[in-house]
Amino acid sequence: METRHLEAFSAVMSSGSITGAARLLARSQPAVTRLIQELEAEIGHPLFQRHGPRVTPTEHGFGLRGDVERALAGLRQVGERARQIASRELPALEVAATSALALGLLPPALAQLEQGQGPSPLQLRTSVPEQVLQAVLGGEVDLGLCSLPLEHRGLQVHWIGQLPCVAVLPADDELARLAVVPLQALGQRRLITMGNPYRLRHRLEHALGPTQQPALIETNASASALALVQAGLGVAVLEPLTPHGLQSAAVAVRPLDTEVPFFFGVITLPTRPVAPAQQQRTEALVQALLEQARRLPGFQEHPPSAHAHLLDADHGLPARASASIPISF
Repeated sequence: METRHLEAFSAVMSSGSITGAARLLARSQPAVTRLIQELEAEIGHPLFQRHGPRVTPTEHGFGLRGDVERALAGLRQVGERARQIASRELPALEVAATSALALGLLPPALAQLEQGQGPSPLQLRTSVPEQVLQAVLGGEVDLGLCSLPLEHRGLQVHWIGQLPCVAVLPADDELARLAVVPLQALGQRRLITMGNPYRLRHRLEHALGPTQQPALIETNASASALALVQAGLGVAVLEPLTPHGLQSAAVAVRPLDTEVPFFFGVITLPTRPVAPAQQQRTEALVQALLEQARRLPGFQEHPPSAHAHLLDADHGLPARASASIPISF
């Protein structure tokens, strides 16, 4: 199995046809067909079902796609790193972040960093929290921005932030006329919420109480929730970072009468081998993120040692005796 076989497979999966893959690869259609046939012969199973000029991946094709994409991405990264070494360029700073933090906190922090250090290469991947954690734990990125919980062995949590969630409403909603929106009023509406039950959604459901059973639209990205509100499909309770980063005249953002805290942190993997210059850039970004977070209304800063306390209080559990850090909600 050679790289050209994997590239042909990836191109066919992306384009949906041999003809389209040939255009993407600047190869002839017979050449791409031959590469796919050779790959199928080596694997021992068909990867595509032919329907005239178009193809449909088989179960084996779908199963192979993730591994192929990761392998090709790794090869591209090796090639780019080799080029940087040859030209003595600094490697790109690699960051993984949830959509909210990528929208509302990372851009001004990067702008602050570049004011002092000048432009530098950056690779940003936006993912759900579990994938951000995995990227950091796997040593794939230099730094991660993620919501709590972050209690994983090997991670270094640099600092923890807390922000009060806000109500996000269509601009013409009657509740938008209020200076402060009652949380219980939102419980009577169609609520757009996060699908993950262990992070922000848990805190929202706890605040609403067992008697509130709103109709739901679930999503895994706060930016999608904001777009759904903008389309008039419901209301949402979101961390303030997303509406801050994606300001829109079509939505109204109001404080809530009940605090629903949003906890997030900045994480790295101390065992990831990096050059001293890259380590300095990472540390500078950690500090820039904190400085930008401190400018956000209602921001509270917690030390990493407060992690267990914050989660215990969040779940209504008694404070752990091993720590003595006060918590303010």
